[in-house]
Amino acid sequence: MSETPQERAEAARVRRRWINLGELVAVLALIISALTLWNSYRERTSTEAEHAQASAQSAMKAAILILKATPDKEGRTLSLAPRSEDQAIQSQKVSFPSKLGLSPAETSSDARIDRNWFASALVSARKEAGAPEVLGDARMPVMIETHFLVDGAEHVDRAVYEVGYATSHGFLSGTDVHLRGLSRTGPVKNEDAGQKQIDAIWATRMAAKK
Repeated sequence: MSETPQERAEAARVRRRWINLGELVAVLALIISALTLWNSYRERTSTEAEHAQASAQSAMKAAILILKATPDKEGRTLSLAPRSEDQAIQSQKVSFPSKLGLSPAETSSDARIDRNWFASALVSARKEAGAPEVLGDARMPVMIETHFLVDGAEHVDRAVYEVGYATSHGFLSGTDVHLRGLSRTGPVKNEDAGQKQIDAIWATRMAAKK
């Protein structure tokens, strides 16, 4: 039985609707695929950015040197070591207040502060400044320049520290100096700035003791 013109027209309309529906489904699938790909890209980019930021922060943190000091039983030396296990000290230079008249003390690998470097000059400088001979705990500013490694990369830290010490009277030696510890005051831009800072701290402290 042959179709009438009306039936043929209706069948064509049905086919067009199915074609349009198929096209719509294909477009929707394409949009969903694109959104999924974009979401995956954003998540991957965000994760990579977070990892990069964490790595940068970790590297920056590792490059900040904080020294810890361990005195021996007699207070003769302070053994120095970085608080971070990722750091390895290569060499150090310790500068003293100018009034002590001392050249900087330098070490290689064996990071330390030795009282023999400055004890006699310290006692003499205190007397010349007119500071009263009061026994007990005191502090002396120093600048420490440290060359150290982090994951094979070399870094340099310059900072002002306070050496904690105590004085006592020896039977034959006069005033003895016993090292107690070390505290960080803050970083300095260069050696000249650091020297001026420790000289200013020393002058202020000696003036206050008169």
